[in-house]
Amino acid sequence: MKRLYLLRHAKSSWEDATLADIERPLAGRGRRACAALREAMERHGIAPDLVLCSAARRTQETLQTITPAFSHDCMVAIERRLYLASAAELLERVRRLEDDIPSVMLIGHNPDLQRLALLLAGGGAQEELGRLEAKFPTAALAELAFRGARWRDLAAGKAEFVRLITPREIEAGVKRAVTQRSRTA
Repeated sequence: MKRLYLLRHAKSSWEDATLADIERPLAGRGRRACAALREAMERHGIAPDLVLCSAARRTQETLQTITPAFSHDCMVAIERRLYLASAAELLERVRRLEDDIPSVMLIGHNPDLQRLALLLAGGGAQEELGRLEAKFPTAALAELAFRGARWRDLAAGKAEFVRLITPREIEAGVKRAVTQRSRTA
């Protein structure tokens, strides 16, 4: 079974209005969300074999922050064509992957990461899918599973939606853990 992870970059900064969109860095809130996401990825054992990352500064900073979560070395490709790519273009990029790559993470931008996830999901965690349909927040990670042996066979409705990890859920989990610890102390 192949795994496709779709990661929307973390919250970016709009402080410097002179920067081109592709050059916007992460905001402080985005860096904090990435750190929390990195911990969640470690807990869930999420470590792709390949990362395809948009050339935007905010996506690259997102990647740099989560990389320590990977339990093994993974290949990384920074690709200009992923910056503002359509859902169809993202799908075509994934379909060109070598079949010996079991898992890939795309780090990119909305609305097309969300569109791609919704296009591919043919079943799975319906409540999670409904949440994704409503909103794909910054620093959120969608996981899909594909039973095909060849990436080129990935198509609309051919993947199972596994989960959606959002910064808000991560924060809520941390608060619950702190509360539980204080009650037992």
